[in-house]
Amino acid sequence: MSNRIRVFKFGGASVKNADGVKNLSSIVEKFNGSPLAIVVSAMGKTTDALEKVVAAHAARSGTAKQLLDGVREAHHQIMDALFENGDPVYDIVNDHFVAAEWILDDEPHPNYDFMYDQLVPTGELVATAIVAAYLNKSGLKTRWVDARDVIITDDIFREGWVQWDETRANVEKRVRPVIEKGEYVLTQGFIGSTKENYTTTLGREGSDYTAAILSYCLDAEDMTIWKDVPGVLTADPRLFDNVTKLDRLSYREAIEMTYYGAKVIHPKTIKPLQNKSIPLYVKSFVNPENDGTFIGPDVEDHYPPMVAIERNQALLNISTRDFSFVAEHHMRYLFNQIAEHRLQVNLMQNTAISFAICVNHIDDRIFRFAESIEKDFKVILDYEGLELITVRHYTPQVIEMLRNGKIVMVEERTKNTIQMVAKEVPLMKRKTELASA
Repeated sequence: MSNRIRVFKFGGASVKNADGVKNLSSIVEKFNGSPLAIVVSAMGKTTDALEKVVAAHAARSGTAKQLLDGVREAHHQIMDALFENGDPVYDIVNDHFVAAEWILDDEPHPNYDFMYDQLVPTGELVATAIVAAYLNKSGLKTRWVDARDVIITDDIFREGWVQWDETRANVEKRVRPVIEKGEYVLTQGFIGSTKENYTTTLGREGSDYTAAILSYCLDAEDMTIWKDVPGVLTADPRLFDNVTKLDRLSYREAIEMTYYGAKVIHPKTIKPLQNKSIPLYVKSFVNPENDGTFIGPDVEDHYPPMVAIERNQALLNISTRDFSFVAEHHMRYLFNQIAEHRLQVNLMQNTAISFAICVNHIDDRIFRFAESIEKDFKVILDYEGLELITVRHYTPQVIEMLRNGKIVMVEERTKNTIQMVAKEVPLMKRKTELASA
């Protein structure tokens, strides 16, 4: 048996309830004896719920603690189904919620993103405390490790950039020795810490990236993401019928798909793995014995059409106020402001006197960006019902199907990829009185 370490990542859907935690334990048990690092996300929709806590606290609505109590109660229900009364895990989980309450006792921090990163990671901390306790109860010797002691980032909150030298040193100090002693390491996805010990996050859905960071630093044999789907699919089965599983993907194709919005893998996940040729498997926690999807080097690039839909989009049309050309110095200024406001640009298009970008609509970032440039530029915002449709390896039939019932605001097309910013429009119907006249 290889003594190289494997890295598993379990998302929120896999631990959304007590049965999910038990199923995770049964999967880990099948690899008993193999060196293993496990990354776990917040349970179910906990991150969404904690984001509402942050928003309520920022708005001084008076409901933040009530919302936090709802999150606490949901976790207590899961613990009650897994543990006896008096188990030490109750005190551990309570300590994490008390730390969150202390934040709510203070005035809202003026930096919303900073406040977000101090509150929302509570979900990962309590989820991993519960899962680690249950694995140990099941006879699977597991060490809970605080990811904030391992993954060091800069001080860009909600989108921390990994400081690789410090992170590698911490992995060697805090993770590898535990595994070499024969214990599993279980840690949180999504979160890290600045050098000043402030909690940061790696971007929404960043737990995949955490697992990739550990895989890279540990020279892992492979990494597996456990999902509620059988592998990487040609489209989201919640939105489309007749989707198919892809048995194999190249790193390149996986990077393209995640960049364009495929939800199965976080966009930053592939690069650390590619750098060391570490294979990635996407498998089903519902049917763990199935093969899933293999992602790695030396995979043939012949694929069917693959569709990704990104909702909650905003389209910004930017033009100079004096109708002058959008020149190089304008572009430099605009890109600096885009970076400053942490806008994630998914598509851009320019003409002589205008520049259009499609970005993820997160919080109030587009409004703050528009305000920052309003002196020199006119900005027209459109964010109601917009979605970004991307098709890799498109065919005319697929494009026609996706256009049906929509108005396309912006379109970009290359040899292998088409992107459309679109919104649904009601179909025109002839009025009955006119039709019968």
